[in-house]
Amino acid sequence: MTDLLAARSQMAVSLGFHILFAVAGMAMPLLMVLAEGLGVLTGQAGWLDLARRQARGTAILFAVGAVSGTVLSFELGMLWPRFMAHAGPVIGMPFSLEGFAFFLEAIFLGIYLYGWERVSPRLHLLAGIGVLVSGTASGVLVVAANGWMNTPTGFTVAPDGSFVDIDVWAAFFNPAWPSQALHMTLAAFATVGFAVAAAHAWMLLRHHRAPALHRRALALALAVGGVAAFLQPLSGDLSARQVAQTQPVKLAAMEALFDSRAPAPITIGGWPDEAAEQTRFGIEIPAGLSLLVHHDLHSEVPGLDAFPRQDWPPVAPVHLAFELMVGAGFAMMGVAALTGLLSLWRWRRGMSGLPTERWFLGLVVASGPLGAIALEAGWTVTEVGRQPWVVQGVMRTADAVTPMPGLIVPFLGFSALYLVLGIVVVVLLRRHVFLGPEDPAPPFDPAPPEAPPSPEAPPSPEAPHAA
Repeated sequence: MTDLLAARSQMAVSLGFHILFAVAGMAMPLLMVLAEGLGVLTGQAGWLDLARRQARGTAILFAVGAVSGTVLSFELGMLWPRFMAHAGPVIGMPFSLEGFAFFLEAIFLGIYLYGWERVSPRLHLLAGIGVLVSGTASGVLVVAANGWMNTPTGFTVAPDGSFVDIDVWAAFFNPAWPSQALHMTLAAFATVGFAVAAAHAWMLLRHHRAPALHRRALALALAVGGVAAFLQPLSGDLSARQVAQTQPVKLAAMEALFDSRAPAPITIGGWPDEAAEQTRFGIEIPAGLSLLVHHDLHSEVPGLDAFPRQDWPPVAPVHLAFELMVGAGFAMMGVAALTGLLSLWRWRRGMSGLPTERWFLGLVVASGPLGAIALEAGWTVTEVGRQPWVVQGVMRTADAVTPMPGLIVPFLGFSALYLVLGIVVVVLLRRHVFLGPEDPAPPFDPAPPEAPPSPEAPPSPEAPHAA
């Protein structure tokens, strides 16, 4: 393994691990706040118990995400010093603002975790909303830096290669940021919603002793994940059109389009053969890509042949990751649609709640990994599709890597660290979130009336003394 490949592999593992905790920091607070809000509105303690458990889960994921995020910040300087030396002054602002949002999230999370019965219910709920807003802002701000790497703006390259005439606001509001931020936020809600729903469906399949809690959590998580899954194709359309304008070579790799064509088809599946410059076994939808990109059935879409061969990204990984992302996204939409139809069918027949049949719970469990699969595949498209550039059209990845040898050693070390952290997270979540006592009785329910004394057994005159 070359040092360049080791450095890229280490960043891939680190980003692939950290992104799971980044999206949890964006979406888990939403589930937490919704559960508490429902508890306040309905007066049912079961919702408040669910909010407490989700808060503990948010804290665990937040702590591990802070560790993996810190590792990433060191890796950027250690593995890619030339990139940080040139790009640091340009994209330093979104990273600084992300740090500010991170600290705000930590403060609000501390108030939320330790404020039960210590602050007013309104202030406590506002603290939860603060966790949600700051956690989402943290993810959106990081995406601004990644969007700049895909569509660099706000600077001029001097003859010596340095970046001058820096405009941090132009860099921050780069062309890729709005669509990437929207797509990432919806992906976070869909990923976490389906993962949480799968975990609680699994507990119901195992006949856990707190079924009411798991039914509430299942309904809430599926609602959040399902809505996000249905909105995701709209943001995906915006992202695809933006990529077509600013990174046409990436779009050609995503669609395995080797030849410029008018109209251009969408290729479903298939195996791209770069040597032969054709996609084998794919299914083409005529004019589909032209319609998607330009809303015109007859427009031309540039293929890979329109760009120098040395600027091509690896076509097969990008195309297959894109197909995997789209497939997982549509599968989540199918599960969400089925859930909505079944819920409507039950409501029309006077039944409440989601189905509890084993086949439905098994389907939800099976759909749990879909969001994470789509998320990781989407980031593969974003990052591998930009290669061979670390900053699109400005700096190549091979020119940004550190000259330090032996990079396979930290790659293996950090990979082992992430494996251990992943096991610890699973154990902690299982113990502190999903396992627990019976559902508490609703505190606002009136006590049942005492039964009148039976006429066959009149009360004993000594009963008052016994009382």
